[in-house]
Amino acid sequence: MKKENSTNSINKNYLNENCGMFFTLSLIGGRWKISILAVLLDNGSMRYGELKRKIPGITERMFIAQLKELESDGLITKTVYPIKPPHVEYQLSEWGLSLRNILDQMNEWGEKNKNHPNL
Repeated sequence: MKKENSTNSINKNYLNENCGMFFTLSLIGGRWKISILAVLLDNGSMRYGELKRKIPGITERMFIAQLKELESDGLITKTVYPIKPPHVEYQLSEWGLSLRNILDQMNEWGEKNKNHPNL
């Protein structure tokens, strides 16, 4: 847990409030969040196990943590169906769906440049 008055927290808050790109990256940054968002973007609503299988290499602990963060930030929604055994589905929220163009453009740029000679 970081202190709210630490230099790091103050800088992060300042950048979140004053830089749209930083704010966006703070919500979707990292390999696993992008992967989860991309899978849900391509597949719509998915059950927990089905979604996890589409993201090879992610640990159970990291998967749960990333889902919780994305849900807490309002980019995905979780629907729990009260049946036995429990049935849980995840999908992009309306706000999460608004990332479609950004994610598509990032994918296009990456496909075009992944073999760049400077890499």
